[in-house]
Amino acid sequence: MNLSWLEDFLALVATGNFSRAAEERHMTQPAFSRRIRSLEEWLGTDLFDRSSQPAKLTAAGEWFRDTAHELMARVARVPSEARAVAETQSSTLRFAATHALSFSFFPGWLRSLESRTSVGPVSLMSDVFARCEAMLLAGQVQFVVSHAHPQSPSELLVRDFPSVSVGTDSLVAVSAPDAAGRPVHEVTRATQRSPLQMLSYSEESGIGRILRDVHGAALERCPTKSVFKAHLASVLRTMALDKRGMAWLPRTLVAEDLVQGRLVEAAPKEWRIKMDIRLYRDRATLGAAADGFWAAVLAASVK
Repeated sequence: MNLSWLEDFLALVATGNFSRAAEERHMTQPAFSRRIRSLEEWLGTDLFDRSSQPAKLTAAGEWFRDTAHELMARVARVPSEARAVAETQSSTLRFAATHALSFSFFPGWLRSLESRTSVGPVSLMSDVFARCEAMLLAGQVQFVVSHAHPQSPSELLVRDFPSVSVGTDSLVAVSAPDAAGRPVHEVTRATQRSPLQMLSYSEESGIGRILRDVHGAALERCPTKSVFKAHLASVLRTMALDKRGMAWLPRTLVAEDLVQGRLVEAAPKEWRIKMDIRLYRDRATLGAAADGFWAAVLAASVK
């Protein structure tokens, strides 16, 4: 049996029409019909009653529909299960981390753990949170490091993936200063005639999601004008340094800028957003190296 026959069968079940199903499967109707017939010949029974439109499942077809779904789901799990078997013998730790934390937090955090436990080879994927999250859900990485906030739960939290707080951060509104050291762009000076020039996050940004969920209503009341949008905090930092507008940025990313006066806070303290830095892990068995690393992280978080 060809596994693609299962996809053909399920496409026909969904549409009930050979022509539409063939179009969805990007083939001619005669070719599609031959593939369905080949599946039926392999099973030794008809799956569809072709005397009616739309095509109806036979009793055997009704049974095989559930079986086909189960087989496709099982096949989809095979790659991650194969990786899980391989990982039991692998010493490489595979992480995904958001861009901002990859540069500002991850190296120092990993170095601090190396004083507590042996850390072997490390593979780090740096991306926006949505894609980091997708990599963990697909079993492509063992761990994800990202910002988190209780008012903006991620899918990993909703699905109850094991996680632990490994640090803290805050989201602060910053702007380049003028000659007098005051922010060029400031929340309290925004008016309808002179709206606050905002450096904004795109929809796929995890930090942007936290900002919208926590301060979305307040920002809607504040006269603002989005002058630039990106999904990377590092890009917004560069634009803020160039005096293009005000941006909410992780303090871990701009701490040195604030100390040196290259950036200054541009909103009252109540606008700061306290965030956790969380380590999420796959729910599957990770193997000796990754399980040992997770145990070390849990021990360090207790102290």
